[in-house]
Amino acid sequence: MSPHPDNPRGAHPDKRTLRRRFLAVRSTLPVDDVRKTELALAERAFEVEELARARTVAAYVSVGGEPGTAPLLDALRARGTRVLLPVLLDDNDLDWGVYEGPSSLVAVQHPGRIALLEPGGERLGPDAVLAADVVLLPGLAVDGRGMRLGRGGGSYDRVLARLETAGARPALVVLLHDTEVVAHVPEEAHDKAVHAVVTPSGARRFT
Repeated sequence: MSPHPDNPRGAHPDKRTLRRRFLAVRSTLPVDDVRKTELALAERAFEVEELARARTVAAYVSVGGEPGTAPLLDALRARGTRVLLPVLLDDNDLDWGVYEGPSSLVAVQHPGRIALLEPGGERLGPDAVLAADVVLLPGLAVDGRGMRLGRGGGSYDRVLARLETAGARPALVVLLHDTEVVAHVPEEAHDKAVHAVVTPSGARRFT
């Protein structure tokens, strides 16, 4: 577990500061390292029991220096798992569509963002995530309590709130680089802990 550098007062950095740090590190990762990470994640992810037996998984298409998800999406589909992928809406909420292989993805340019790969088929509605046995969450870091540091856009806060309101209890799993499992992540009242993290070194559950 990698601790954050202490500041002069010994206080933990705030979320904004931490996001800048982790994004800066990701921006320097060699392409070969990112590729090795995504291949390892596709193998290690099935150490999470819920993912190994899931019928429906809500996942996402990685971008930039994020731990790559492409091989994992194909591995899930090859196992007969129904894979849902997000479609970003104008209000930052997420709709969902079924992943039917790499050729089913289309590049969508959202204002003020990099182009995202989204499923090009039927839109299932924001509540489609309620059918998921596992929800894979993007993130920048997680600590030993399972508290996740997201990018701050709020899309997945809405997803988690929707799951809670509906009484749905899928396994929540975050995919990260090894160095992004840290000593402490600051939390707010609405933050929810994840159940497990998968890195190239393996899967870890939180209690």
